[in-house]
Amino acid sequence: MRTAPGKIPSALLVSLSCITFAASPLAQRPPNLNGPPEWIEARPPIHILPFVTSSPYGYSPAKMRHAYGFDQITGNGAGQTIGIVDAYGSSSIQTDLNHFCATFGLPATTVRIYYPQGVPGHNNGWALETSLDVEWAHAIAPGARIVLVVAKSASLNDLLNAVDYAVAVGAKQVSMSWGGSEFWSEGYYDYHFNRSGVTFLASSGDGGAGVMWPAVSPYVVGVGGTHLVLDAYGNVTSETAWSESGGGVSTYESRPAYQNTWQGASNRGVPDVSYDADPYTGVPVYMSNYYGSTGWFTVGGTSIGAPQWAALFALVNSARTYSISSADVGLYSLGKTNYSWDYRDTTYGNNGSYVARPYYDYVTGLGSPRANHLIPQLRTY
Repeated sequence: MRTAPGKIPSALLVSLSCITFAASPLAQRPPNLNGPPEWIEARPPIHILPFVTSSPYGYSPAKMRHAYGFDQITGNGAGQTIGIVDAYGSSSIQTDLNHFCATFGLPATTVRIYYPQGVPGHNNGWALETSLDVEWAHAIAPGARIVLVVAKSASLNDLLNAVDYAVAVGAKQVSMSWGGSEFWSEGYYDYHFNRSGVTFLASSGDGGAGVMWPAVSPYVVGVGGTHLVLDAYGNVTSETAWSESGGGVSTYESRPAYQNTWQGASNRGVPDVSYDADPYTGVPVYMSNYYGSTGWFTVGGTSIGAPQWAALFALVNSARTYSISSADVGLYSLGKTNYSWDYRDTTYGNNGSYVARPYYDYVTGLGSPRANHLIPQLRTY
């Protein structure tokens, strides 16, 4: 396996990035108490290198665990439940996960799958997203229980109902690798993420500068993207801002108190943190029947970060008496006292409108985790 995937012409890159929606007259209507506007449909922010291989290509779980310091942490997430929420799901997820685990020497586990709105049809993009989320959450926290809650469609209403269901079945960390454009009444629906003892994580998007909901909710940890270069042993050579990392300032959400002194805008900034996302430094995902192909896919996008940050919080909560509440408050608070200890600052690169700077910025947030330091800090926070 190569340590740094080679450059492929950008014209060949297959993208399932989140779509930015234009303003609509529907956005002027009062909030629909039955759910967000129907004209907004979520998309998974995932990028795929345009080839399928018989063996994995990209950074292995062992290399990713070493790059971010997970291999220096005791515990494996036992006793915790990670909720993966996706639309459409994947009928082959269990067999695909079994193959992923066997290939990388990970302990086998059974994914508990729920279809609270009925079993939907197959969708190739969402099926690959499902494989990515489940396989890589398990890679980082192999002792945690994984529940996959499948929404019948990509409407925000169906996905939010699935989020509520994940909490109801015991998930204390919920990964949401999807999002849609902001809408003026979004704050009304933030209550879905304001749950004591539950941490919600969402991808910030793959379209460069711009803001997606729910990553921009003040009760969600928004995860941006980086370009991570490792040597043959998994040591970090460099980590820079990924040019397509979603980020910016919300149009509708006010700046939460935890961002005071970190950023000067009067409204909420996103992302909060970051993780490897560039498909050229991506990770392998195994999937059956992706447009008829079965094998290994090299995947990037901010979708990589949300499930692995969810796994990080599973490792945190497995060593706490009570699962952490208000995760963003903790992340920013620790940044004030132990910044260089807990985060790898990203100071090079941009996402089109915003430039990576020391400490907080609208491309990579606080930065990437130094998990070997951040997790112990959060365990006692």
